[in-house]
Amino acid sequence: MLKGKEVVLGVSGGIAVYKTAELTRLLVKEGANVHVIMTKNAQEFVTPLTFQTLSGNPVSAELFDLSRRSEVKHVSLAEKSDLLVIAPATANIIGKIASGIADDLLTTTVMANRSPIIIAPAMNVLMWENPIVQENIKKLKKLGLKFVEPGTGYLACGYEGKGRLAEPEAILKKIKTLLK
Repeated sequence: MLKGKEVVLGVSGGIAVYKTAELTRLLVKEGANVHVIMTKNAQEFVTPLTFQTLSGNPVSAELFDLSRRSEVKHVSLAEKSDLLVIAPATANIIGKIASGIADDLLTTTVMANRSPIIIAPAMNVLMWENPIVQENIKKLKKLGLKFVEPGTGYLACGYEGKGRLAEPEAILKKIKTLLK
């Protein structure tokens, strides 16, 4: 079903990054061509080499990459994508997108993107319940962005509640539904 589809996978910085590695593997197994963009904070949890190995494509992380002379990376990634997925999506990245802030490769790619966007949030339950975060999510949903709701349970920070990144299979299901 995903054979030949170009999926841009944005990875922002949270402990749930490890689940996104599995999502990458599942997407590739389904035939998708996966292009990973990692924020600086995401690279604190997992190295780009992990995603490069799983996707079979170079990982993009820098807005200004002099190794690609004529390519404007955020525009080229946005143009080629059939779908943009952000997983995990931290409160920070959700807030930046909702506010139109484009200050790194991921957020500039989102602003240049014309394909569907799926956001899979992951954060501490207190952050998830914050009215500002909820308003940002409502705003993005109103603008047509799709969400995969976070799960409920024990969180890495020791809290319990809603905020766990959805399981990779659930995110994959949403991707397949949207690309039908």
